[in-house]
Amino acid sequence: MLIVAGMVRALAGAAVLLGLLAFSTGAASVERIPVAQSVESVPAVGPLFFPSVAGLLPTLGAPHSCTGSVVHSARGDLVITAAHCVYGIGATIEFVPDFHDDIAPYGVWSVRRIYVDPSWPTRQDPAHDVAFLQVAPRRGEQIEEVVGARRLGHPRVGHLVTVTGYPAGPGGRPVTCTNTLWRTAGYPRVECAGLVGGTSGGPWVQAGRVVGVVGGLEQGGCTDSTSYSAPFGADVSRLYDRAQAGGAGDLLPVGALANACS
Repeated sequence: MLIVAGMVRALAGAAVLLGLLAFSTGAASVERIPVAQSVESVPAVGPLFFPSVAGLLPTLGAPHSCTGSVVHSARGDLVITAAHCVYGIGATIEFVPDFHDDIAPYGVWSVRRIYVDPSWPTRQDPAHDVAFLQVAPRRGEQIEEVVGARRLGHPRVGHLVTVTGYPAGPGGRPVTCTNTLWRTAGYPRVECAGLVGGTSGGPWVQAGRVVGVVGGLEQGGCTDSTSYSAPFGADVSRLYDRAQAGGAGDLLPVGALANACS
């Protein structure tokens, strides 16, 4: 979700943090919404920084605006995030896995190319709000060799899913939350308070596989208690295959998207 949308989410989520109950469409009963908890270390997950200032983090304390996670690939060089998080060809974007407390324990990794579905640059179709980032090797190693990776999977409705992301701002730690995955208008949905702006692109994990990223409907959700993902199916699989092949990346327009929550 965009930072602006995240502010709306934070305000709307205040009531949730007071312990209100919410109804989950498709659920058999009312469920209490869990609150995302801060964690120190998630090695294959990290924030995305724009522009390339992450190498100076210890002194600048620069803010970030989205989250990404390493996914298994033939070359070991792919990160998945939301398409609405990235722009240009990727050359000014950097990924910092396991970033916490202004520390980059695995270093700073530069993005080389962006891969998105063809419908994204033309009409920002929320059903294709997914991007794969090819990152350059560092000190002769690919990122997957250093921090590990998860394989892709397909979301299973009615099963638990764990969502992890980095709230926007300098320093800080990731937050994570687990609840049941449901669908709204074809989009995977999870009810978790505290997944605010900056968590866009954060991975949804079921049975050890990434089955979604924060994004899709409403660019991830208009309140911090409900998050969405683009549906993972044949289109995401085709995009993943193209990213694995490592050919020419995509050029995305520079400029803010329309606020999906206005």
